[in-house]
Amino acid sequence: MTPQRNTGAGAEAELPEYAGHYRLESCLGSGGMGVVHLARSTSGLKLAVKVVHAEFAKDREFRGRFRQEVAAARKVSGAFTAPVVDADPEADRPWMATLFIPGPTLSEHVKRNGPMEPGQLRRLMAGLAEALRDIHRVGVVHRDLKPSNVLLAEDGPKVIDFGISRPKDSELRTETGKLIGTPPFMAPEQFRRPREVGPAADIFALGSVLVHASTGRGPFDSDSPYVVAYQVVHDEPDLTGVPEILAPLVLSCLAKEPEDRPTPDELMRELRSLAASYDTQAFIPAQRTGDGATAPEPPAEQTEQAGETDEAGEVSEADEAKEAEEAEGTGKAAEAERPSGRRAVRRAALGVGALGVAVAAVLASVQAFGGGEPAPRNASPRTGAAAFSAWHRKPAPEAAGMPQCAYGAKKLLCAQPGVVFALSPTDGRLLWRQPVATKTTSGPPVLAGGLIQPYTGGGTRLAGLDPATGREVWKQGLPADTTVRYVGGTVLLTAADGTVTALDAASGHTRWTHRITGQGHPVFDSFPGDPLAYATSTSGDGSGTRVTAVDPVTGDMRWEARLKGTLRPFGTADGSVFFLSVDRVYGDTRAVVRYTPGPRATRRVALPVALAGAHATVRGNTVYLLGTGGTLAAVDLATGRSPWRLETSVSRGSAPVTDGEHVFFTAGDGRLLAVDARKGKLVGQTPARLGANSAQVMGAPPAPVIKNGRVCATAPDGTVFAVDAADPSAW
Repeated sequence: MTPQRNTGAGAEAELPEYAGHYRLESCLGSGGMGVVHLARSTSGLKLAVKVVHAEFAKDREFRGRFRQEVAAARKVSGAFTAPVVDADPEADRPWMATLFIPGPTLSEHVKRNGPMEPGQLRRLMAGLAEALRDIHRVGVVHRDLKPSNVLLAEDGPKVIDFGISRPKDSELRTETGKLIGTPPFMAPEQFRRPREVGPAADIFALGSVLVHASTGRGPFDSDSPYVVAYQVVHDEPDLTGVPEILAPLVLSCLAKEPEDRPTPDELMRELRSLAASYDTQAFIPAQRTGDGATAPEPPAEQTEQAGETDEAGEVSEADEAKEAEEAEGTGKAAEAERPSGRRAVRRAALGVGALGVAVAAVLASVQAFGGGEPAPRNASPRTGAAAFSAWHRKPAPEAAGMPQCAYGAKKLLCAQPGVVFALSPTDGRLLWRQPVATKTTSGPPVLAGGLIQPYTGGGTRLAGLDPATGREVWKQGLPADTTVRYVGGTVLLTAADGTVTALDAASGHTRWTHRITGQGHPVFDSFPGDPLAYATSTSGDGSGTRVTAVDPVTGDMRWEARLKGTLRPFGTADGSVFFLSVDRVYGDTRAVVRYTPGPRATRRVALPVALAGAHATVRGNTVYLLGTGGTLAAVDLATGRSPWRLETSVSRGSAPVTDGEHVFFTAGDGRLLAVDARKGKLVGQTPARLGANSAQVMGAPPAPVIKNGRVCATAPDGTVFAVDAADPSAW
């Protein structure tokens, strides 16, 4: 048999002829992780065989996820899923064979025929409720229920693709920093607390799937995944077009809190009471034709029984004007008082009549985002020397990416790939702009030795620029594989062999060159206001970290300490160095550590819940941490307690900064958020500024800059802006 070729996503040169002893006859579809083939067993039984892409077969974590998928699919009975016939997760190309189920996916059906009729919707909802009851009964949470993972078989809907499901007894963990799922069908807790997702998340997804089946769209709709995530967590669903008799049940499924959603059994009881209102027409309606007549719908091949990718987070580029309208909309909906408790919510939902909920994506709404009362605006504006007007500029519209900025020489110094520029912090005026050779930006320019140092990573030379004009004062070649760190008036260069060279930042002249005792290849950390540089190295088993404090001017070692655990320094204050204690394997932050070198005192405070991908800042005895997924927490090192914890739903945020009154951080969509540092309440945020590349996810947004009563931040569309730090509610 001629090897099959795949021209879809994840295309490979040649696809295999066999999986185990199953002959692969044709390609049904390709997803992000594998290809699904139509195959036959020796007896002629039709099978759908999923074979993982070769690139993933070498990935240990992926193999673990695939083994979990097979285990989860085998746990669930075949009444509501595609039964597993055979599998080999340990093969060179892991594969799984399930019974082939003829019929379209719900996604295909809605595209071809439009929204379902009320009777069909009720049977779809009942069938999915039964399927989820079966899935949850064996301790599995699907976590990715969506229209492309629902097959419409003759005997009812089948739920497929357990690729990211999580059995309760699984030891496999979500990879640090990743939110797994399809945003329009994810529950709020999947954005807030992705590792604490339970069966109720599947009920939320069921509600979203029903809206899609009723209307052809989701209850939360936008071209931007950021806006969708915000809507899911904070806005009310748009149920326009959902049949009146089903709308209250769908609304109850879409409750923000997991405990307010019905169970599958409760849904089935309610649906049984509605059964008499419907006729007994076939589950799949007749196919519509162009002339308005109807014809029987032919059985469609399974696009992918292991899941399609048409809705798996692939978002088309948003029109900038439309996106701005969504992000900065001013429509406000009156909010009814919400009854407390699951039963009260459900009774209220079931009492709703016809629903026509028009929801605006109000990204600037403090009340919706924080879940509490909005902070009042200042009664009187600031006047005199302290008065400040917000501004925003795009100094380099041709450059890509978020500008990265720092304060120095009374200017806002910023870098984007290929350009460095200076702005007036007062009004955002462009003071000067200079091209640079680097095409990547790993950090903002810094002021060192009285000069601006524009090295931002990936370049082949260093330079010092006049802060008044941006003109080059000195330059020097940079060997390959050299790491660079600026500390005060010194530039520290670590070569590939571990040798450290210190340069005078004012002239580029060499001060000293030698190796750092006990540090094989030191990468230094430094912090504002601290004259020392800190090199750290962790033991092979992660049980200890060696910390060396170096005087950058002389190269002398000031002190050395061996501390327990895998530690990462993030700040200094009052003579102490602060570290995050992280899990060696997954990188989750489990504790905050303060080390004071004088008395050699160590203070370790464990976090109530570990944070993935955490950034931190310290002020006095309080540490503020922001984790991937948007958890912002405060830790008081004096009491050893966490006074507050806030779920912000920001999937990836910058390192937080604080002025003592507020904690500020930037979201990947360009929002600047402010949280009350004492109470942990959101008190203000700016609009999103995504720009043309709205579907691109920013890995780690640059931190905002606080100076002279204002906060300066940047956005993916290239904007640099400043707002009043004292009055976030006015943003």
